Amino acid sequence: MSTLQWSLLPFNQLSPAQLYAILKLRSEVFVVEQQCIFLDMDDKDQHCYHLMGWKDDELVATTRLVPPGISYPEASIGRVVSSLSVRRTGIGKELMKRSIALATELFKTKIIVIGAQLYLEKFYSNLGFRKSSEIYLEDGIEHIKMNLVLS
Repeated sequence: MSTLQWSLLPFNQLSPAQLYAILKLRSEVFVVEQQCIFLDMDDKDQHCYHLMGWKDDELVATTRLVPPGISYPEASIGRVVSSLSVRRTGIGKELMKRSIALATELFKTKIIVIGAQLYLEKFYSNLGFRKSSEIYLEDGIEHIKMNLVLS
């Protein structure tokens, strides 16, 4: 689908407009669409790289690439989000494939851990992630921990 412009920046190189776009998209999806009241600003963003997919001047997809030792002992990919306007176009798969490749390169890791919303287990399984925990509640939403072991 790659008609998007992709960029990757560490937190301290994000412009105020880029940071605003990231937080706005995450709020639109996680807070408004999923009706989940939670504090998105969890003091992890500052340690992370942020992958952004732009369509024209609108941020439509983003993840944060989390170094080992911040969320888990291993590297992680979190705050995976795409705008409703681009869903069902393959953007989620492209976003995750790019995130996996970049996290592997940045963190020289062989394992990536995610805390996945339960309803997305099949999506992440199709990317090679395997369930590694029982179901747990995070901010009132069922999640599972999943691992991707890289060769």
